Amino acid sequence: MTSPDEIPPGRTITLRVNGTEHTVEIEDRDLLVDVIRRRLRLTGTHLGCRNGDCGSCTITLNGRIVKSCLLFAASVDGAEITTIEGFAGDRELDPIQEAFWAEDGFQCGYCLPGQLFAARQLLDRDPDPDEKAIRAALSGNICRCTGYVNMVKAVRAAAERRRA
Repeated sequence: MTSPDEIPPGRTITLRVNGTEHTVEIEDRDLLVDVIRRRLRLTGTHLGCRNGDCGSCTITLNGRIVKSCLLFAASVDGAEITTIEGFAGDRELDPIQEAFWAEDGFQCGYCLPGQLFAARQLLDRDPDPDEKAIRAALSGNICRCTGYVNMVKAVRAAAERRRA
């Protein structure tokens, strides 16, 4: 058993986050969400449930959406990550973000990272989804403020914007 004064095992990892490379000292037990929020100061990646249910910590990892509260940071050394801060790339807002804004697709915004990344993944796969597909895509994210009605409208509007 280690004493409280001992330093936990750790390592250095390198991550490319929103196009910028970061080398970070971590403890082996650090979760990716904590490294993103505390070490990189990218607080748009929210921390809700810490067990993968709510979706507020959603990011993309090497091109696929994941919940960063479920991953040890040590397991993603060398990864390419996009957080909500990098969602729009070089633009002010992505068309999906614009649609959520225009359709009042959010209230407090805490769940927004998960909703936006899920909407993008859906629209990349299906440029004209029906309501059932939209609701299924958003189902991995919990929103306590809305009834999801305006989120569905926002995804439909984003699909129209992308097709135009």
